[in-house]
Amino acid sequence: MNKTELKEFLDTKVVQYNNPRFIESDPIQIPHQFSKKEDIEIAGFLAASIAWGNRKSIINNAKRLMDLLDNAPYDFVINHQETDLEKLQSFVHRTFNADDAVQFIKSLKHIYLNHNGLESVFAKHAENDSMQTAISKFKTIFFEMEHLQRTQKHISDPLKNSAAKRINMFLRWMVRNDKTGVDFGIWKTLSPSQLSCPLDVHSGNVARKLGLLSRKQNDAKALLELDSELRKLDPNDPVKYDFALFGLGVFEKF
Repeated sequence: MNKTELKEFLDTKVVQYNNPRFIESDPIQIPHQFSKKEDIEIAGFLAASIAWGNRKSIINNAKRLMDLLDNAPYDFVINHQETDLEKLQSFVHRTFNADDAVQFIKSLKHIYLNHNGLESVFAKHAENDSMQTAISKFKTIFFEMEHLQRTQKHISDPLKNSAAKRINMFLRWMVRNDKTGVDFGIWKTLSPSQLSCPLDVHSGNVARKLGLLSRKQNDAKALLELDSELRKLDPNDPVKYDFALFGLGVFEKF
């Protein structure tokens, strides 16, 4: 395929997968349970943070986490007392355990009370064509309060060569307004042009088969290479191709 054919093929796949049916089998269904901005972003952040492994398990555990937060994530984060956190002791998703869940709630409270919320932190440190420095800065701020060392592994740092798949996915959810009701587009201070594709095994393998990626590892260097190619296809909304790459990999076993 030449570049024009590749763009036409991927654009078709975006239309095929970037529609409300996608929500049924994706962790994005968790923030879709809410209508208030802060509930959407906290539910989205927590769901994205545990989004590795079996998708059914991710969704079930994210729903369970919302139940533990009384299905009012922002209210719980802001107003919880120490005793309220005891109910989280039963939570676990793979290596993300109850201690991590408690730390995330405390750190989120710190972000909302002292840094004007999640959107503000990312927007303040974003660059014109990349969110990767902002993600690294977000991690620093998230853990600038007293915290458990073990919990740091659950937020990736792109400046330490991580592809930061889960946070890039969360940012896609918040920033892109896809007009179809999948991504939310509730963060108006950032632009889709700044976003990076959530790079994982599926999207990475498909990107290599299509000639969009040559690097073997799914790391920050690979993400930069993929970003560069996707921006050539659509500089305004390069991350829409996540739907195409993911759909081809997961649903079509491309």
